[in-house]
Amino acid sequence: MSVRVVVVDDRRLVAEALASALRVRGHRVLGAGAPAGRGADLVVGKQPDVCLLGSREPEAPGALDPVRRIRRECPRVAVVVLGPVPSPRGVAAAFAAGARGYVRHDERIEGVERAMVKAKAGEAAVAPQLLRDAFADLLHPRSGVEAEGARLAALLTEREADVLVRIVEGEDTRRIAAGLGVAPSTARTHVQRLLTKLGTASRLEAAALAVRTGLADHLAARGGARGA
Repeated sequence: MSVRVVVVDDRRLVAEALASALRVRGHRVLGAGAPAGRGADLVVGKQPDVCLLGSREPEAPGALDPVRRIRRECPRVAVVVLGPVPSPRGVAAAFAAGARGYVRHDERIEGVERAMVKAKAGEAAVAPQLLRDAFADLLHPRSGVEAEGARLAALLTEREADVLVRIVEGEDTRRIAAGLGVAPSTARTHVQRLLTKLGTASRLEAAALAVRTGLADHLAARGGARGA
């Protein structure tokens, strides 16, 4: 199956080499470039099926910002992050940012192709063990991540904290509005402000971030701000 793809990486030679290999195998490469931080611009301009986004440090601050922007502006485009041997936290961060896959940089071209096809089809393109480890890390955040949760908790107002707790619990707009005692339109405004503050593009991403960083635990410890 031929895939329309954009390839970006922190290293231009890596991006160009991967792009050439994919062309040889019959895929339509719409663009290749560096650094990875410019990937969103290329995707917005080219509108591919898949973006392969390579990063030497996907857990570094801001490294996954292009993934978030692509998710916001081009939700149809599937992003597969190419990175080093990942920690479970790195995989979790990639998916929380909106990626549909995570593939190691040293994966054979056949593995990259499989990930592209699965991501295009809307499936999670990641090795089962990495996915299991990522979920385990989501459920049991490490101390460094917990510090991030505490930092985020300090940024939220009582009302924003209440909204996030309700999102994590799976409440829809109607139930959030009823719980807050406000109109649905007002509840939607509160949700959008919260997503903007957290730097997330959807409620699902906000919930994943809250669990991954331990933010949800911090809010629960202070009572979730219910009734604020």
